[in-house]
Amino acid sequence: MAIKLSLGKLSLAVSLDALVEHGALANGFSLLDVRQEHASGVAHLPFNHRDPFDRLLVCQAMSDGLSLVSNDAVLDAYPVQRIW
Repeated sequence: MAIKLSLGKLSLAVSLDALVEHGALANGFSLLDVRQEHASGVAHLPFNHRDPFDRLLVCQAMSDGLSLVSNDAVLDAYPVQRIW
């Protein structure tokens, strides 16, 4: 959403921060901070997937015992549960 906003391909009636915070809370989600172990873990992942953001998500899932919601089957090469 942030990328679409910056490219002018999305307009919102409220700020992105407000939308994300309200949407997360209203739907029972919490926001996950990027911690040092997530960022440094990326350096130790095999290059099954080259997208840096997806690699960071894999490290977060591995570190915090979470599942990933993605339709990208390449992520199945990592030791995380993928939903979708």
